[in-house]
Amino acid sequence: MRWQLGRRSQNVEDRRGGGMGGGFSIPGGVRMSRGARRGGLGGIGLIVFVLIAMFLGVDPSMLLQDTTVSTGPEMVETPRSGTRDELSEFVSVVLADTEDTWHELFEQMGGRYREPILVLFSEQVSSACGFASAAMGPFYCPADQKLYIDLDFYRDLRERFQAPGDFAQAYVIAHEVGHHVQNLLGIAEQVQKVRQQTSESEANVLSVMMELQADCFAGIWAHHAHDARQILEEGDVEEGLTAAAAIGDDRMQRRAQGYVVPDAFTHGSSAQRVRWFREGLATGDVQACNTFEAERL
Repeated sequence: MRWQLGRRSQNVEDRRGGGMGGGFSIPGGVRMSRGARRGGLGGIGLIVFVLIAMFLGVDPSMLLQDTTVSTGPEMVETPRSGTRDELSEFVSVVLADTEDTWHELFEQMGGRYREPILVLFSEQVSSACGFASAAMGPFYCPADQKLYIDLDFYRDLRERFQAPGDFAQAYVIAHEVGHHVQNLLGIAEQVQKVRQQTSESEANVLSVMMELQADCFAGIWAHHAHDARQILEEGDVEEGLTAAAAIGDDRMQRRAQGYVVPDAFTHGSSAQRVRWFREGLATGDVQACNTFEAERL
């Protein structure tokens, strides 16, 4: 993935090694597109699948380490609040690229995009949605419109889930930004109201639709980002698809308990996640991501 010359987002808050407070903004680089920050709409979102916590096996005392074969940006030193390292630079560039893409798309839809904050943390973090540990994996909190990620997750994505590569890492950020888009469009708020009035199995189906739409939105980002800035290199799409498949509910359940219970899916199967990421990537059309009215998921 071509990212090194991309501009750095000003919306990164680094809380690594600094407890629950502190933070910084990574300085800007070469700007790829669009202009200043803008305002937005409103809504609510969903938190990442709890089974991830059963499987990531994140050891908070360990940090990302370089490998002999480069499979994406890596941490270059023990992170501290304010420390600039390659991986934090990478996620800042990806975030900036999603900002540029969604600003343009919201303008086309007659709206205004409000940029989310990306919070980097280690071990544990406090958000407006409550306290969270790194074992939860990356998540989006609609109450403060922030994305949260412990960068150790990328090591687990590479080693435990066999989904290496910088574009696989970018897909994770783009998916969480997809939840932010749902928040701004009011989709998440509507879904949350319905979920509160339905059975558990019906609520799970709605959750799957939400997650698959966020996958589709991630594909939309990749579609437009490549058209505008030629970010994709050979093998990148396969990396993204591998990452989407690796965290499908069926694979997660099979790992955790040895069998699959479709009624308990909350994020979608591997095949579904791949399908909807492909849909967004191929069409670049927000309307094509309407999982709630799709004939099949």
